[in-house]
Amino acid sequence: MIDSTDIERIKPFKLVKYFTFTSLIVILLGSLALSMVIAYRAETVLLKKSEDYALLMAENLNHQVFLQFIIPAALQFGQVIQLRNKVLFDRLDKVVRNTLHSFNVETVNIFDRAENVIFYSFDKKLVGRKGLGGIDYQQALLGKSRSRLIRREGFWGILFGVPKESELRTYVPLRAERPLSNIEGPILGVFEIVQDLSDDYRTIIHFKDRIIVTSVVIMGILFFVLRHVVKRGEEIIEKRARERLLLKEKLNHAERLASLGEMVAGISHEIRNPLGIISSTAELLKDKLPPGDHEVQLSDVIVQEADRLNSIVTDFLNFARPQTPNLMPCKVDEVIEKNLSHLAPEIKQNGYEIHTRFASDIPEIRADPGLLYQAFLNILMNAMQAMPEGGAIYIELFAHGNTLTIVFADEGCGIPDETPSKIWEPFFTTRDKGSGLGLPIVKKIIEGHAGTIDIENGPEKGAQVTITLPA
Repeated sequence: MIDSTDIERIKPFKLVKYFTFTSLIVILLGSLALSMVIAYRAETVLLKKSEDYALLMAENLNHQVFLQFIIPAALQFGQVIQLRNKVLFDRLDKVVRNTLHSFNVETVNIFDRAENVIFYSFDKKLVGRKGLGGIDYQQALLGKSRSRLIRREGFWGILFGVPKESELRTYVPLRAERPLSNIEGPILGVFEIVQDLSDDYRTIIHFKDRIIVTSVVIMGILFFVLRHVVKRGEEIIEKRARERLLLKEKLNHAERLASLGEMVAGISHEIRNPLGIISSTAELLKDKLPPGDHEVQLSDVIVQEADRLNSIVTDFLNFARPQTPNLMPCKVDEVIEKNLSHLAPEIKQNGYEIHTRFASDIPEIRADPGLLYQAFLNILMNAMQAMPEGGAIYIELFAHGNTLTIVFADEGCGIPDETPSKIWEPFFTTRDKGSGLGLPIVKKIIEGHAGTIDIENGPEKGAQVTITLPA
């Protein structure tokens, strides 16, 4: 039988399964990491392009403001930052809006150079407010353009990292144009250009989410497909490993039986010859003794025991020699009737009841009638020995498809719970008398006909033997 150690040995596919699942997890994590890298790279590129875009707008705006506003205002009013004058404010507003009308800009603020005051803005509420420039304004006064990304997180942004609003504030110095200034590009103020990047960032985040969802879906599909493949592979390999172990077990059993058969055959031949001499000698002594002599009974005992030993030796030889069936047309019901006729005296003497139920459409099969007779006889004798005080024996014969089934059942004590796996072993017996070769010989005969035999306890009591033969 296959034990738990053998079962553990027939599962070599486990390592492949663990490796496969681990690979899937690694690939999924890699896909997620890749989506993060792609999203981060997209954000970086967006930010760089937006900064370049703001610098380009600032350069154009600087040129137009300087030429169309600062110079005319200086010539007309003698100073620039008197934007409380509605005429000046409207002129600057017109210049800025005309310059930026085709650009994607949310708002523009212009700070003065001296007091960090907003002297122009798209939002008129901010005009005149002081101190809103911050460190980026200070850096712009030193001639360095600076950009700052500002995000305002909403409810979903806190949960999933999706900002409600994203804007880029770029601070660029407002310079005098070199051709019109004696001083090389003096800084006159600071531009603050605000771009709304909310839609662009949401697009990037949605793209990242699509990559993650697609990766999860693909990995999920691969997981289930691969799980099915691995499970199927495990089943195939486990089945083949079990078959290999069973074949190995059968081979070892056949080798043991072959060695045992050779030994039994040799011993049986050696026993049969002197046994025949003992039996014939006892017969001669019996013939020479006068009738009624006490020694005649002793001679009868010798002859009876010699016959019993000869029967055991015959069982040994039947078990040891190959049982090759001589196949010919055979009616199984006729073989069973022949068995019952042979056992009729014993059946009547011990009060056995034979109940037969044969189907009407029993086909003729190719089998060896002599071997089947021997097998059925062993089974019937076992049934009678299991009921020494008499009882019922049931015999059922029916055909199903390409299979012929014969069932023998008795009302004896059945098979002890500890012996079912041993009943097919040679020399195993639960009786005081007997060689223990009856059922092994029956099994060899049935398997020699490409059939199967199974023995189990009946549903209520007794034992039940089921034989199937190819029809």
